[in-house]
Amino acid sequence: MDTKLTRRSFALGTALGAAGLTLGAPGIVRAAAKTTLKLGHLANEQDPWHKACLKFAEETARLTNGEVEIKVFPNEQLGKETDLIKGIQLGTVDFTITGESLQNWAPSAALLAVPYAIKDLGHMDKVVNGKVGREIAADIEAKTQLRPLAFFPRGPRNLTSNRPIRTPDELNGLKIRVPNVPLFVSFWQALGAKPTPMAFSEVFTSLQNGTIEAQENPLALIKSASFNEVQKHVNLTEHVVSWIYLAGSSKKLDKMPKAHRDAIMAAAKTAGAYERELFVADEKNLADELKAKGMTFVEADKAAFAKKGQEAVIAALKPEVKPLYEQILATA
Repeated sequence: MDTKLTRRSFALGTALGAAGLTLGAPGIVRAAAKTTLKLGHLANEQDPWHKACLKFAEETARLTNGEVEIKVFPNEQLGKETDLIKGIQLGTVDFTITGESLQNWAPSAALLAVPYAIKDLGHMDKVVNGKVGREIAADIEAKTQLRPLAFFPRGPRNLTSNRPIRTPDELNGLKIRVPNVPLFVSFWQALGAKPTPMAFSEVFTSLQNGTIEAQENPLALIKSASFNEVQKHVNLTEHVVSWIYLAGSSKKLDKMPKAHRDAIMAAAKTAGAYERELFVADEKNLADELKAKGMTFVEADKAAFAKKGQEAVIAALKPEVKPLYEQILATA
């Protein structure tokens, strides 16, 4: 055998090995496999939630040196909220933004959006970061396989309609869209309205064709969904001050290397802080923008709404979550 050829072959093999290639498999690089995860949600590209999700993806990629990629799908591209929850449970989706809809699995999730329970943003921080919040998050994960990673505050929910509504008596059988949340249905029934559970993506068309006459959401979603095109009034009921979770699959997270899992948790914390900045700035501008688009803001008698709906709220809460509800009310 030609010794020069042997030496050349050995040198070539050494060089290829250093580059992560093998003689038997030319062109195949030995590198850490990238993990690609999917995050689906209902908001559009202008919403602070979506921007926070992009920040979450960006930070995850940075903290894992690109080894974990999170692809973000807004506008219900991967399905409606309940579809996304089920998708995480089945392993077809990895992250989503979700809140009180989780009560269909975990009763304590109803406390994320109880009418007239959370007073303001400061009160919310104390509740979510305290004992009550930890118990709610643990219950959600145990019963849904969704792990809350960060929370996003939501602006107060307000009622939109084509006639001004200042008191519960003026609801008078108003056909109103609500999320598929039993507590919301009971609350609006007690106030005299006719609530109809409906997917968010169907609300605009239903308002347009008269299937429903009103809907209730924070100002951010009222604007992003262009409800100003089909509704004239924002009635400032501020009946729910709530939060929503950026949540991920506990099964998927637990199978990941600890370094990746820690990076995702850190990225979620950063995304939560970023969303808070956007949220606070947004709330200051939303009312002016909606007024400029032709909507009239109506002061509502919040005390009257709270009083008339309180018994229905208490009755709708399951016995196991009532003690947590009382703790929320007692949190100073």
